[in-house]
Amino acid sequence: MKPETLRFFIDGEFVAASNQQLFANTNPVDGSLISHVPEATGADVDHAVQAARRALSGPWSTLSADERCRLLHRVANIIDRRFEDFLKAEVTDTGKPVSVASTIDIPRGAANFRVFADMVKSMADESFHTPTPDGTGAMNYTVRKPKGVIAVICPWNLPFLLMTWKVGPALACGNTMVVKPSEETPTTATLLGEVMLEAGVPPGVFNVIHGFGPDSAGEYLVRHNDISAVTFTGETRTGTAIMGLVAEGIKDVSFELGGKNPAIVCADCDFDKAIEGTQRSVFANCGQICLGTERVYVERSLFERLVNALKERAESLVMGDPFDPSTSLGPLISLEHRDKVLHYYEDAALQGAEVVTGGGTAELDRRYAAGSWVQPTIWTGLPEESSVNREEIFGPCCHIRPFDAVEEAIALANDTDYGLAATVWTQDVSKANYVATHIESGICWVNCWFLRDLRTPFGGTKKSGIGREGGHYSFEFYSEIQNVCVKF
Repeated sequence: MKPETLRFFIDGEFVAASNQQLFANTNPVDGSLISHVPEATGADVDHAVQAARRALSGPWSTLSADERCRLLHRVANIIDRRFEDFLKAEVTDTGKPVSVASTIDIPRGAANFRVFADMVKSMADESFHTPTPDGTGAMNYTVRKPKGVIAVICPWNLPFLLMTWKVGPALACGNTMVVKPSEETPTTATLLGEVMLEAGVPPGVFNVIHGFGPDSAGEYLVRHNDISAVTFTGETRTGTAIMGLVAEGIKDVSFELGGKNPAIVCADCDFDKAIEGTQRSVFANCGQICLGTERVYVERSLFERLVNALKERAESLVMGDPFDPSTSLGPLISLEHRDKVLHYYEDAALQGAEVVTGGGTAELDRRYAAGSWVQPTIWTGLPEESSVNREEIFGPCCHIRPFDAVEEAIALANDTDYGLAATVWTQDVSKANYVATHIESGICWVNCWFLRDLRTPFGGTKKSGIGREGGHYSFEFYSEIQNVCVKF
């Protein structure tokens, strides 16, 4: 079948790139061509931003919160109806196993519209009676307004889930937007344009452009004078570059950036649950998840047992066709990213690591020879200052180190430039609370991993980001609060 050519979604219709410049979207499983994708010029980006700017004062602005929320529920219902379309697109773009995408990525994508639609209606404004010298008083009250046109820049690791995580609350607050999905995973954002059209979302409210970052669509978008705010999920270096670009216009930013997340496994843990949870946090999505664990600290008496158990789990992972329900580990997103991960594998060996398992390219049958496959890998024996322990790898790997006291484990966990997530495994409630509250991270899971309540705050400390998403924390970013003072 001939690969399709994607288009932009601007002002309620699908349009081609102004210069017809295309790039290839390839399948990381086998290197095959999925689609041709247009690369936006500055004129294309301006077209999308101006459509979003006009929509702010069009029919979209006249909808009540209830009407907007009904529309977002309609979007979610259409996603459910087109579940198989979104599932196929997500698995083909990313290579992740269908067993994961069907239970997490696509259902969460639809849920992000429902949850934020329902939640925005319960947001309370404040009012204060203010005494005045003449005794008549005044009333101060707050009004929430849309922030404006939002630039939504999405990552490739959870493309549909993390895009809707931003689009849902932004629309619930009455904003309009221009979405730039990753050049590696453009398909589900394009499909969402079809859903918005069918749901009756007014033209210009939701727009999608494609392209790269520097000197391309991403840079043109965040530089644009009519963009009100930028929300970005991705690596820290890109976030730093965006900060520089938006500084002149003093645009608001919401960043969820990199991580080098620790797990602390205490001797009194439920061992089976700790192994199950640590296996998931290290190898889920081939390690390409911002919340994943790359550093594991284990109480010394449990060290050898855990290393052996995690080795057995890693070697039991099944690689292959992502549409096969038995597949449990997919490829990395691209050959370029595979080369980056393999570079760390080589570094670990050169620095004297004990390679417990893995450490190289995965050998699959010839159907997958052009894919981006690596072995799940475990190391021990490296110092904390090694590159493997300091830098985010974003692959299916971890380093395991023993500790003797909880205070030592906390110090090791916090010895990083990042502060996104952490996990603690212990059956001692007092110890769990002590460790969790002393860990420098935006979220700390105790005896679980990746358990999310969409009402709770999500984000990182240090170089892991700025701001929080989730629940009313998202609404704080996607709305402007005005104070109105009325003298009696």
